[in-house]
Amino acid sequence: MARQTKAKKNNSNGANLGFEATLWAAADKLRNNMDAAEYKHVVLGLIFLKYISDAFEERHNQLLAEKSQGADPEDADEYRAANVFWVPKEARWGHLQANAKQITIGRLIDDAMDAIERDNKVLKGVLFKDYAKPALDKQRLGELIDLIGTIGLGDKENRSKDILGRVYEYFLGQFASAEGKKGGQFYTPRCVVRVLVEMLAPYKGRVYDPCCGSGGMFVQSEQFIEVHGGRVGDIAVYGQESNNTTWRLAKMNLAIRGIDANLGNENADSFHRDLHPDLKADYVLANPPFNDSDWSGELLKKDVRWKFGVPPASNANFAWVQHFIHHLSPNGMAGFVLANGSMSSNQSGEGEIRKNIIEADLVDCMVAMPGQLFYSTPIPVCLWFLTRNKGNGRFRDRRKQTLFIDARKMGTLIDRVHRELSAEDIAGIANTYHAWRGEKDTRKYEDIPGFCKSATTDDIIRMGHVLTPGRYVGSEILNNDDESIDTAMPCLVNTLQTQFEKSKQLNEKILKNLKSLGYVE
Repeated sequence: MARQTKAKKNNSNGANLGFEATLWAAADKLRNNMDAAEYKHVVLGLIFLKYISDAFEERHNQLLAEKSQGADPEDADEYRAANVFWVPKEARWGHLQANAKQITIGRLIDDAMDAIERDNKVLKGVLFKDYAKPALDKQRLGELIDLIGTIGLGDKENRSKDILGRVYEYFLGQFASAEGKKGGQFYTPRCVVRVLVEMLAPYKGRVYDPCCGSGGMFVQSEQFIEVHGGRVGDIAVYGQESNNTTWRLAKMNLAIRGIDANLGNENADSFHRDLHPDLKADYVLANPPFNDSDWSGELLKKDVRWKFGVPPASNANFAWVQHFIHHLSPNGMAGFVLANGSMSSNQSGEGEIRKNIIEADLVDCMVAMPGQLFYSTPIPVCLWFLTRNKGNGRFRDRRKQTLFIDARKMGTLIDRVHRELSAEDIAGIANTYHAWRGEKDTRKYEDIPGFCKSATTDDIIRMGHVLTPGRYVGSEILNNDDESIDTAMPCLVNTLQTQFEKSKQLNEKILKNLKSLGYVE
């Protein structure tokens, strides 16, 4: 299948380096009584510092080798020209690690962060700078520096940039899990992002996420291009994030990956201060806050974005959907996560907005996801895929048709409360979508009872404009060739009669208890 990812087997929610879990356990042990939400900035800030220092040293060694040809290892422009951050002497990892056991190490790190921001304007106001505070145990801080100093010591096939980026991503996920609901607000599980990216396949063009969290959508988009043999520079990244702390995390996450992204000069609310008002994106990838009732929608009743109806002030779901549509190019596609209620709710005009979007023929595909994928909530979610042009000539003409996929039975529990989708699960969903669209080198699409169904707009109208996949895909056909219907039916009838008898006994017992309490005569 053409879209099958060629990546190595790995943990779908993070890096699989062989030592990431050990590294996390050691780092987590060092946090003592510090909250995960606070400790997150201590650790991720140091990983970022290690990354830019390693990248600097690699470039520094190249310049030393070229010194006879006029290269200057201490010229900041030599680094900027190679898309490498300039790291002044007082901020280089070797200097900090040499002083890791000193009581002044916290102040030295703060000074290093200040120096990096001073000499790299793109990082101004981004880095965490509170390592000198008395509450942060300096002995443990020194041990953490020694621990992070072990990252990136692999051979040429495991360059420090790749390793540090993957460790950073793994730690983001672990902190989200440790923080629970609060942490989940900035981190979308990697397997969910992979489904969105594998289905949209953003090879080239403008990619936009107006609620970008820590930047996971962009990281996965770049990785998708690399895995499929494309050029990373073929996409332009635009994003926005309302939370200042999360915006800073995103800037650091993308910098570690070497991704040049326009996230604006500061954090801002996409509804009330759109930083990219004229952007028409080829791809929108997003995981907006679920059922947000605190978005001040009453101030935007006449907004130009509400082409399909004014969204209720009590729930931002369809404000987000219309914001995405507003920013799509004429052939643009959007893939995003929403709570399941968005597929069927008729409250406060939501049903009318959904109806208008459906009848405008924008809904390309709906995917019902299993529960327990998110750190922030156990509720199941759905994925929406919208496109402005279903008959653009590149693929099979799917005007007035929508694909429904029910993936609720997919995934594996990795612990008591969290589920993950495997690479095979993700490929199964994405390949079904690409086959339905009739993309080159894909298998022929077929409806599969219980899993996928291609429905017409008329079918959806008959269902009352409800977009829940389970309404369309039907029941799975059980393959039980060894037992005929004549053999199976007597057993099924016997089971049903037994259940009826148990129900009758239970009803009699309930009535007896109610009589003893005087509620029934």
